[in-house]
Amino acid sequence: MTDTALKPHLSHAHVAEQLGRMIRIRAFEQACAQAYTQEKIRGFLHLYDGEEAIAVGVIPLLEARDRVVATYREHGHALARGLSMNAVMAEMFGKAAGCSGGRGGSMHLFDRAANFYGGNAIVGGGLPVAVGLALADHMRGEDNVTACFFGEGAVAEGEFHESLNLAALWDLPVLFVCENNHYAMGTALERSESETDIHGKAEAYRIVSEAVDGMDVVAVEAAARRAIAAIRETGKPYFLECRTYRFRAHSMFDAQLYRDKAEVEAWKSKDPITRFRDWALSANLIHADDVARLEAEAAAEVQAAVAFAEAAPLEPVENLMKHICASERPPAPLPVALTAPAQETTYREAARQAIRDAMLRDDRMFLMGEDVGKYGGCYAVSKGLLDEFGPDRIRDTPLSEAGFTGAGLGAAMAGMRPIVELMTVNFSLLALDQILNTAATIRHMSGNQFGCPLVIRMATGAGRQLAAQHSHSLEGWYAHIPGLRILAPATVEDARGMLWTALQEPDPVLIFEHVMLYNRTGPLSPDAGAVDIDRAAIRRPGKDVSLITYGGSLWKTLEAAEALAGEGIDAEVLDLRVLRPLDDAAILASVRKCRRAVIVDEGWRSGSLAAEIGMRIVEQGFFDLDAPLARVCSEEVPIPYARHLEDAALPQSDRIAAVARSMLGRA
Repeated sequence: MTDTALKPHLSHAHVAEQLGRMIRIRAFEQACAQAYTQEKIRGFLHLYDGEEAIAVGVIPLLEARDRVVATYREHGHALARGLSMNAVMAEMFGKAAGCSGGRGGSMHLFDRAANFYGGNAIVGGGLPVAVGLALADHMRGEDNVTACFFGEGAVAEGEFHESLNLAALWDLPVLFVCENNHYAMGTALERSESETDIHGKAEAYRIVSEAVDGMDVVAVEAAARRAIAAIRETGKPYFLECRTYRFRAHSMFDAQLYRDKAEVEAWKSKDPITRFRDWALSANLIHADDVARLEAEAAAEVQAAVAFAEAAPLEPVENLMKHICASERPPAPLPVALTAPAQETTYREAARQAIRDAMLRDDRMFLMGEDVGKYGGCYAVSKGLLDEFGPDRIRDTPLSEAGFTGAGLGAAMAGMRPIVELMTVNFSLLALDQILNTAATIRHMSGNQFGCPLVIRMATGAGRQLAAQHSHSLEGWYAHIPGLRILAPATVEDARGMLWTALQEPDPVLIFEHVMLYNRTGPLSPDAGAVDIDRAAIRRPGKDVSLITYGGSLWKTLEAAEALAGEGIDAEVLDLRVLRPLDDAAILASVRKCRRAVIVDEGWRSGSLAAEIGMRIVEQGFFDLDAPLARVCSEEVPIPYARHLEDAALPQSDRIAAVARSMLGRA
């Protein structure tokens, strides 16, 4: 590409266009500030005044097929991308006609048609998503660009470093745009960073990087042209640090006590709109009547947008529960006639078969996680898959759970079907931001414009003498979160079939594989298919007491039921299998039949999933009970290393049987 093609063409038309775009954004923000003081806009409101040159200098250069990931100060990005001002203003007012259906508000503007992947209220939270979007393009051989905007405060976050490392490591087409306005909320950059040269941080990851005057729209546009051209040519990331300043407070709640007024005024003298306007006037590239016309047009558009937003209806309260998950899902799998004889198979091998089958059926599927490739997975589930499918689809990652989990959900939003393996459940806490704040919420916040068909697998539970930090059972925590589907397969059939089904889901699914099950064997037919992930399963029918459990505790519960049978107690064992949404109908049917229930849960007793199940039984089936409910949970202690102490801390078959006997007066 010639140097001429990389330079802004400062014709009368282009100058007027760029000036008009900045004036339009400034007018919109001023109207939002006024509406906020009138309490028509609520919550946090982060205005873009002073930073308009960045959105205007970068975003119009992108093609329609390119993607934009913004941050919480994204009104300017949305307008520069071409979102309807009416729709953006209506979103600010929380109206159904808003670009996110009134569910996102100021910090969460989305528009699928514009490839605008929204703002993110979590500082740095959009960076891994952008990496995932670019990863999808990279894997499909498409030369799209994903532009990711964030403030300088994000450079202190681990997700910043994880994302830059992944983008550089995998040669991903991301344009990172840091809007360095010198203050992360109220903390100045020099008080939060030992190294304040942000573009130098990107260079440390071997990413081509440059710093640019973010108050100069011509300089920003010239740099953006170079960056986008380089990304399209090389497929590699590029980093722009745009040094700018926000004229208003961090948010409308902010009293700005941390900034000197003289400093603010000094930066206002560099106002990108005034600066560009005055230069263009002096160069005779525009005229005073052009400026007056642009200001009048912006004022009229803003006035119309406010009127539209004020008149727009609110979404009916009856729609409150819409868009938590997809309204349409694949039908439940039908039972299939098994023609091949069952073979004794390990749980580990069943999970491997599910991954392999999925990747053979659909080239959008890929596995990503720590040591899933050459190592074969911490629990050897992916052993041999690298040789069969190659490093692009069996993708080893750095130790960066937030980064690669976010990349997985970004790739899923872009149409891929990733399986993310988090080595152990405690490591998932390092990715909790991406799971809780994005994967679980994106469909709702975007008004159903974006889904996240992502499957996350992780090992859970105790019993291998791994001590406190590697022996958690946290699936009950995740079952608390709307927008997720939580599975706990306990049999070889479920280990294979539930993953198969989960990979067809339009929403994120978390699969918890208990560490004590990987070596367990069971019969599995080679032609066994998908398994229903909506229903619990009765593993042992009975009539005297219902033993309700899931995951690794299933087999201990079955042992307890057999011991009770020898004493004349006929216990039913219900395997929940699906922890969110719980199969209330199956739970209540078992309780109704047995009239007594013991809930077995390896999670800690306080705030446990067992407590939730017990409360649902009380709410919906209290009069079916002939005895108080009981539960067997882990003791309230970090799981110890010593075998005898670990055993004492966990639910065991003898404890389960003892509680059931006591309930029946047989203690």
